[in-house]
Amino acid sequence: MQLSSFPFQTLDWSSIPREEHKGETGLAYWQVFMMGEIRVRKVEYSTGYKADHWCKKGHIILCTEGEMDTELDDGRIMKLTAGMTYFVGDDCEAHRTSTKNGCKLFIVD
Repeated sequence: MQLSSFPFQTLDWSSIPREEHKGETGLAYWQVFMMGEIRVRKVEYSTGYKADHWCKKGHIILCTEGEMDTELDDGRIMKLTAGMTYFVGDDCEAHRTSTKNGCKLFIVD
């Protein structure tokens, strides 16, 4: 990731529209802010959410509330709870997310 030159700025997340994305089960709500090529998101997964696809995009994810499981394509399952972060690079390990009780995330990709 290249953090190109950009001026100091603040962001009021209440000004960013909330997008709804359906999972295999449940819903994901995204707020997305683009800084050049860098996507910054606040994401909320509903109770019972399960992603409808395997993702190969790299992410830096901070779980701010709740917990989720990330299944890797080799069968491993990684639990992320509030206060934890995970990192994965582009095209490194396909992954998909699920949560029983919902969670909130801050994601940079």
